[in-house]
Amino acid sequence: MTMSARAKAAAAAAAVLLFVTVAAGGVAAAAAPRRLIVDTDMDTDDVLALLYILKHNRSEFDVKAITVNANEWSDAGHAANHLYDILHMMGRDDIAVGVGGDGGISDAGDIHHDVGGYLPLIDQGMSTAGGCRYRQAVPPGRGGRLDIDTNCGERRGFLPQGPRRYRPLRQPTAQRVMSDALAAGPATVLLLGAHTNLALLLMTHPDLARNVERVVVSGGAVRAAGNLFTASAANPAAEFNFFGDPFAAHRVLLRSGGVPVTLVPLDATNTVPVTDEFYAELRRRQGTHEARYAFRSLDAVLARHVRRSGSHNDTGYYMWDSFAAGVAISSMRGGGNEFAELEYMNITVVTSNRPYGVRDGSNPFFDGRATPKFGLEEGGVHSGHVQTGIRDAFCLVSGSNKGRCEDGYTKEVSGPEAVRVHVATTAKPNTDNSSPLDKEFYKNFLEVLNLPENTGRFNISTQFPYYREVLYKPDFRNVSRGKPVIFDMDMSPGDFVSLIYLLKGPRDVIDLKAVLVNGNGWANSASIDIVYDVLHMMGRDDIPVGLGNTTALGNPTLGCKNSYAIPYGSGGFIDSDTLYGLARSLPRSPRRYMSDDLDHPERRQPHAYDVWQTVRKQLGPGEKITVLTSGPLTNLANISLSDMDASSVIERVYVVGGHIRGHEKGNVFTVPSNKYAEFNMFLDPLAAKTVLESSLNITLIPLSVQRKVASFEGVLEALEQRTKHTPESRFVHGLISLLQELQRKQKLYHHMDIFLGEVLGAVYMVQGSDLEPSVEVKPVIIVANTTESTDGQILVRRNSANLLKILHNLNDGVYYNHLANSLANDKQSAVVGSFEEQKAIWSRPQKQFMADIAKDMK
Repeated sequence: MTMSARAKAAAAAAAVLLFVTVAAGGVAAAAAPRRLIVDTDMDTDDVLALLYILKHNRSEFDVKAITVNANEWSDAGHAANHLYDILHMMGRDDIAVGVGGDGGISDAGDIHHDVGGYLPLIDQGMSTAGGCRYRQAVPPGRGGRLDIDTNCGERRGFLPQGPRRYRPLRQPTAQRVMSDALAAGPATVLLLGAHTNLALLLMTHPDLARNVERVVVSGGAVRAAGNLFTASAANPAAEFNFFGDPFAAHRVLLRSGGVPVTLVPLDATNTVPVTDEFYAELRRRQGTHEARYAFRSLDAVLARHVRRSGSHNDTGYYMWDSFAAGVAISSMRGGGNEFAELEYMNITVVTSNRPYGVRDGSNPFFDGRATPKFGLEEGGVHSGHVQTGIRDAFCLVSGSNKGRCEDGYTKEVSGPEAVRVHVATTAKPNTDNSSPLDKEFYKNFLEVLNLPENTGRFNISTQFPYYREVLYKPDFRNVSRGKPVIFDMDMSPGDFVSLIYLLKGPRDVIDLKAVLVNGNGWANSASIDIVYDVLHMMGRDDIPVGLGNTTALGNPTLGCKNSYAIPYGSGGFIDSDTLYGLARSLPRSPRRYMSDDLDHPERRQPHAYDVWQTVRKQLGPGEKITVLTSGPLTNLANISLSDMDASSVIERVYVVGGHIRGHEKGNVFTVPSNKYAEFNMFLDPLAAKTVLESSLNITLIPLSVQRKVASFEGVLEALEQRTKHTPESRFVHGLISLLQELQRKQKLYHHMDIFLGEVLGAVYMVQGSDLEPSVEVKPVIIVANTTESTDGQILVRRNSANLLKILHNLNDGVYYNHLANSLANDKQSAVVGSFEEQKAIWSRPQKQFMADIAKDMK
């Protein structure tokens, strides 16, 4: 070979090597997974979308973070734990989860550290206690947040329980999780709910926008009608996700620093309804845990809409978020989108209504300010009337069922307010003509969900080899039973201590017949599952639990009058809904909240009034009921108004709450203008007036005497002096110790001791004269439905014909000892003391487990 030939051969070899190297590099680059951040409100369609995303190959798509937006369809504590269990089932405990944020926004518009999606931007203040102008569109009870928080009861009946859970002060915030994920590298952000979390991130960390490769948004309605079925009379144009926080949506779409946005609005999702054919195929193809959970979740939702003999084409239920997830996945792959037709449109997000620049008290960005918040333009498009609620008179048009407000409308416009957005307009047809499914996404969704790869490891029934559901019921044969008692609670931490105490009470003194749950107090309705768990722990699965109304007496089912006084974040709902992170340490009851099912009405959750009627029918000759209430008086007021003879079978009512106006202030710390009310009365003042001014034999345990026993040291010292302990005394000690620690650490928890005083009602009802009580009789009136500065106050009036027995004083040392002795007594103690103990039972054969217990006791 000549030198020139050798040179040519070497050059050719080098060229081949270079080609191989470049090609290999290209393959390596192509193989790098695309990073994804998901922000979700944990609605049922979000659950389907998350399962679909998590099934994809991690070498192609890797979910790095999931954040929870709690502005609309879910409550933060329930949503976080639901998400943790989905990730545990799918083997993805590595994914960071962020929730809300308690930082706050100043009056000047300065955004403090870690603010998040508990409230929309227009209502964000320095705390998470605030209004719910947009959230009013979502029902708080059945058909709304109650069903979403529990996934219609399917969540606890199916999902395994993993090691992660919400913990106060330890839960990562949405802002922290989003910023960490984006700081680590470029990612696509998929928004499946209101836009609060991402909008705040872009406002506080604009530099991170460079790492947002694209934003894919599920929501909006451009050339289609809106879907606010509860609020369409005031706003026919908006879609729920955008209505949840219109200004945040505006910030994401129009002020995101040039980040590409793909919008998947109702225009497109209206073309992917849940059809008979899709439902039948999903029911037939359940080869994985995630496919089964997807079907059960969807089936539970549809059970509220149609009977099985009806048509699913008309349910009004669509593949909203799962279709958006499919569009996002396909867009991330590059090339044309395989699931949707897309086109560019010039749109804006409407955040206020004409006339602009008129300050009418509806727009806190402008009203009462010399300088508009967030540097907004005086007289600009954000300066008009902002919808104040679903029955805003400004929005309603006389003689028409179509309102004139457009908050949250994704409107096609031209001019400076327009932004060019890639919009999905319709779902593509299925290319497989032999398939019963007419859309390409239907086929792909079912295929992906049933892939053997990345499948869920187990559900609750397969998580443990010897899992079984057992109902524990006591044997009352040859037992003398005391006075029938109904406990009405709002599920604050003090109420759970009271419930455990009542279950420990001597059965010849009290016979706890039922528990009624208030849905408008310190915890959201879905926390009823914790009540079931406590009853299960104590071996009392025989006690029925009735769920009351979710709104105050005389208020519509959509609304939030007075409930705004309870913070959404730390120290408020997120903590009560999780029993301050300790609920998941309780054993898991086979009983749980069950949503309405038109096919199986016998499965529905009993209402408080149904349970009242059941207890009343079981009374023996001459028996009467003693009622202990520790929350808003909504349930008792509704019972009194619905059952005109209720007073004839009620012997006595112990009311924990209220404050007699005097020199001491009340405890509604979130409403500074109301100095003398107590929370239980403030949350439903009309119910308080109805009950306390009735002919019932009432003893009031007011705030003043509660404060005498609201000592962390007093309770804990009494518990610690006992030489023997029970599972329930250890649980109560752990709960109270945690409340004390939180109060010491963080100002958001300064009010924790108010829950300690609530336990007094239960101890006083059982122990009575042993506490050396002092009772006064006073003529009182209750202020109701006036203004927030006076609602719920109790005034002494000499000319009042209503005389109320009021517990004035007691021996606090005797009280602490009675409480501690009862909890530490091994009589009527826990049957199964914790979830860890329950897992041990489910992990070993019963014979082997009992042998191990006997060995340990030697």
